[in-house]
Parts: sequence; C-alpha cells; structure tokens
Amino acid sequence: MAVRWLVWSAALVIGVGAGVGIAAARQTSSETGAPIPIVRQVANPLLDRGTALNSVAPAFTLTDQFGKKVSLSSFRGKVVVVSFNDPLCTTICPLTTTALLEAKKRLGPAAANVQLLGIGANPEATQVKWVHEYSQDHKMLDKWRFLTGSLPQLQRVWQSYGIAAAVQHGEIDHTPATYIIDPQGRETRLFLTNMAYSRVPQLATVLARAIAADLPGHPQVRYASSLAPVKLIGPGKHVKLGRANGSGSFRLGPGIGPHLVLFFNTWDPGIAANLEHLYRLEDVESLPPLYAVDEANVEPSAATLSQFLSRLDLGSYGNYFVGVDPNGRVADGYGVQNSPWLTLVSDSGKILWSYDVAEEGWPSTSSLVRRVHAVLAHAQK
Repeated sequence: MAVRWLVWSAALVIGVGAGVGIAAARQTSSETGAPIPIVRQVANPLLDRGTALNSVAPAFTLTDQFGKKVSLSSFRGKVVVVSFNDPLCTTICPLTTTALLEAKKRLGPAAANVQLLGIGANPEATQVKWVHEYSQDHKMLDKWRFLTGSLPQLQRVWQSYGIAAAVQHGEIDHTPATYIIDPQGRETRLFLTNMAYSRVPQLATVLARAIAADLPGHPQVRYASSLAPVKLIGPGKHVKLGRANGSGSFRLGPGIGPHLVLFFNTWDPGIAANLEHLYRLEDVESLPPLYAVDEANVEPSAATLSQFLSRLDLGSYGNYFVGVDPNGRVADGYGVQNSPWLTLVSDSGKILWSYDVAEEGWPSTSSLVRRVHAVLAHAQK
C-alpha cells in the first residue's frame, strides 16, 4: 500500500496542502508490483495532474446528509469520485467541492454515469447535521452524497484510503485527497488539492479528463481550461474590481492610501453582521477604508452575492466597497489562505498585516483598532 502510506505520512509530517508533491513520486501497485506511470506536470507546476492508480477501492458503508446508509458497492457501473472533506472547512474543501461540481458539469450527458461522494474528514464533526449543513450552505444537497459515521467507522475508512485526519495544535488537519474509481470498482487516479482559488477551473479540467477516461466512449470534456501557470494580482499591482451591486467598479493597488481588504464568501455564518460592523468602524474609529472582496468562483451561483447583499443594511455607510474577484487571481496574489481573511495594505501596495478570521475568530473592536493603528504607526517610522 505504498500510495496510501505516502498520502498518510505527507499530511502528518508536511501538513495539508504540501501533499501535492506526492504526485511526483513513483508508486507501486499493491497487487501487481509494477510501476504506475505518473502524468508529468508540463503545464502549471503547482497543479496536481493526478497520480495513476490500479487497485481495488476499499469498500465502505456510511451515512449520507439525509441519514441514509450508502455503500460504495451500490454505485458499481458508474465512475465514482470520492473526496475527503472537513464539513467545517473554509480553506481547501470548498475549492475541491466546487471543482468536483464543475468537473461533472463539463461532462455533459455522460455525467449521468458519475457519482460524487464526499467523506467527512473531521474527527470532531461526525454528526449527520455537519455534512447536511455543509451541503446546504454550498447548495449541494442534491448534487452529491456527503457521508459520515461514528468516529471508529470513519477511522477505518480513513486508514483504508491512507487519509490522515487529526487535531494538530487545535486545528483540523486532513489529507485533501480525491480518488477516481472506475465502473468496475478500481481506483484509477488520485488527486491532492492545494490552496489556490485561481486553480479551481484547472482542477475541474484535470478531474473531468480523469473521469472521462473511465467512462464508456471517453466523452470529450466541455469547456476545458488552460493548464498554463496563472498570473496572480498582488497588492503591488493595480486592478479594477466590479462592484457587487453592478454599479461600476473600484480600484485596488498602490496610490489609494492605507486600506483594509476583507476577502470573504457568503457562506461564512458571521460575514453579514461583521461586514456591516467593519464599515461602521471606518468612521467611528478612524480606520482605513475597507474594501470587501467576494471570491465568486467558489460561491454556489452567480446570483448568490447579490442575494446576500440585498439582506444587508449597507446604505448608511456611504461609498462602501464590495467587489468581486471572479477567478481568484486577486485572493491568491494577496496570499489568502482561508475565508474570511483580513489584510492591511500600505499606500505603496505592501501587505503590513494579515489576519485569519476563519481560524482566529472575528477580532473585537478594541483589538482590531489597536492592532491596525499600531501597525500603521510602525510602518511610518
């Protein structure tokens, strides 16, 4: 089980996201002992193009988001995509599941022969309510089966698929693995997702191609994305972002004075109240102007953001800025690693301070004001 052991050890020793390097190693089939060919990463070197596999997929029976028992064997005859996801995750998991949905969409009518399965990978969130809430928040309730079970049940599945899932320093650390299983129940490819909003369309393309290779007739993948390296837009570059309300655009980059940038997604439970609160602080506490940027390519639909904003009371905050990052190039350029993510940028376009809201929680008014003012004062010395 060389592949499974490498997947497990990489997550424990290196951490989530670094496991993409496993794809560059040569594995050995657990049954034949023959070397398994690896697809060379000739395009974007940061994109995992998948590791070829050739072994029987371990069986399992778990419970889906509706409380129904689901067995892997019940999908024999279909291509099954099994992805391990933390139902409380706001980093890699939403990127992975977005890519899965897009990959299936790109297969056209052949998608009827594809089953998407998620398996919970958080030892502290094993109840059905968590996989149901994740599926509901991401508008996926009827688009996949998100499975969970008792912790011993999940641990047996994790072990059989080489998944590390544990609490490391108070954080959930799990292997971000996705397996492609052919209609005969054999694993054919392994993908490991890393944190990059801008590479979601590329991941969807390589997943769709891997699925198509296992489908009868090998259907052509629709809307294949270029796999070339993605050009990112960092704080030192100028960029115009379309306003979320459709009324023009605003500019980010050097020359607009010190400013705060909040990267967010509408599915964060605290974003509504805190977005209003942050705009209010701009006047009350003399904070730099706030620019809120939504990561549109991992929202459930194009209409999600406008529907979300219609429920907020932002009219009293004057010329508020809520913009759209349509392809993740801005978030990746600013080094965003979670959602929500708050960044303080200087007038020259230098990141002075970043804060992981999803991991650390929303800062209190006093701590935020104190921190921002202290960082700005230090930068002026």
